[in-house]
Amino acid sequence: MLIYHGSDHIIKQPVYKGGKRNNDYGYGFYTTQDLELAKEWACSKNQDGYANIYEADLDNLKILNLNSPEYSILNWLALLTKYRTYWQNGSISEAAKTYLQKNFFIDPDPYDVIIGYRADDSYFSFAQDFVAGAISLAKLSEAMHLGKLGEQIVFKSQKAFSHLNFIGVEEAVASVYFKKKDERDKEARQAYRKTRSSADSIDDIFIIDIMRENIKKL
Repeated sequence: MLIYHGSDHIIKQPVYKGGKRNNDYGYGFYTTQDLELAKEWACSKNQDGYANIYEADLDNLKILNLNSPEYSILNWLALLTKYRTYWQNGSISEAAKTYLQKNFFIDPDPYDVIIGYRADDSYFSFAQDFVAGAISLAKLSEAMHLGKLGEQIVFKSQKAFSHLNFIGVEEAVASVYFKKKDERDKEARQAYRKTRSSADSIDDIFIIDIMRENIKKL
């Protein structure tokens, strides 16, 4: 398969644990199968960048696919609360983070590759709202499909890194792709405001309900 990594520089040889721990799933090499999305990520600071292109062979790798039916969005959230910073301190956020990590966290260490959502700024704010008790699980699930959210493939282990083969780059021009990223983010936020303001159903589940009922699987 072909995969792409957006960056402000060319990366011929990804370095194991060379990134930041506070990414969505901790240390790893974050890629996508969507070339256009990689170019947006490359220009996220409104500077020209590159979509680094790799051939990847996932055979014989242990893969955690968070978007498969056996997992729920709460498994994704548990990982996000573990590794991402800037969560709210008030409301019920701290208790919610603890609950999610205790009951829905999947240890990524045994896996070579993780597949799941990418928490761009807008989507991270949606997740924050759910953890703070501001929106229901149904509204969070709906929000995660706004603005054409991309799926990312994250290479976690040294074994996984050995399955990457650099084959070239495509330039990403900030005047084009930063604008695209900004427009996609605005589209998602505008749609989310409508979703958030819509009436809740009596059957909607909030994080406080999950904790109160001691729900451990959806």
